[in-house]
Amino acid sequence: MKTLVMVRHGKSSWDYSVSDKDRPLQERGVNDALLVSSEFKSQAQKVDAIFSSPANRALHTCMIFVRQLNLPLSSVQIKNELYDFSGESVFDFIANLDDSLDSVMIFGHNHAFTHVANSLGNSYIDNVSTSGLVHLNFNVDNWNSVEKGITKQTIFPKDLR
Repeated sequence: MKTLVMVRHGKSSWDYSVSDKDRPLQERGVNDALLVSSEFKSQAQKVDAIFSSPANRALHTCMIFVRQLNLPLSSVQIKNELYDFSGESVFDFIANLDDSLDSVMIFGHNHAFTHVANSLGNSYIDNVSTSGLVHLNFNVDNWNSVEKGITKQTIFPKDLR
């Protein structure tokens, strides 16, 4: 059994004249990430490895989850393949994950995450919101065998307010 937890970065700010990769989170983005990570923590899910897009907003969201879930910083790796907006690089990333990892959490972007969630899960999601979490399970032993799985849960900030 393989488990994939995808988290879209929190609401980002357009108030600064910086490159797309350097855009920071808004205060709402921080608060929503705290809300969703706290709800996820209450379910005591196992996470073997964490991967994040190198974008500031994704990495900051990732760090909020790492702190909330009391996970070691050493379990986090930054991967350029997750700085993807179509989903094609994310699909390749998933297929090439190490099979010794059973439960993986990734932090990235839309439209990639909505596309991946709808392609691999069994529930249609109109839009993975900022700070939104999608938890997918696959009844396979190898990541490169991942095709269609089960959408175990979604946690969106609007549902927790």
